Amino acid sequence: MHRVICLILGGGRGTRLFPLTKSRSKPAMPVAGRYRLIDIPISNCINSGLNHIYVLTQFLSHSLHRHISNTYKFDMFDRGLRQTHK
Repeated sequence: MHRVICLILGGGRGTRLFPLTKSRSKPAMPVAGRYRLIDIPISNCINSGLNHIYVLTQFLSHSLHRHISNTYKFDMFDRGLRQTHK
């Protein structure tokens, strides 16, 4: 699976969750403590051995970008995504 690229759509406005999505996008919503909704598809990709992952964001994505950059790190030698253990 060297040539598979994962493309995750990082959601939009999240109008049905409006009070909760006033200052962040739906994928950036906290779930079970320190996890976010975006962690579910990213975890699925990593556990499937697919490490070339792109996340497309569109609405209030600052907290989502911060979470992804703090949680997942790129391994320069493997050219894939690695999860950090905190």
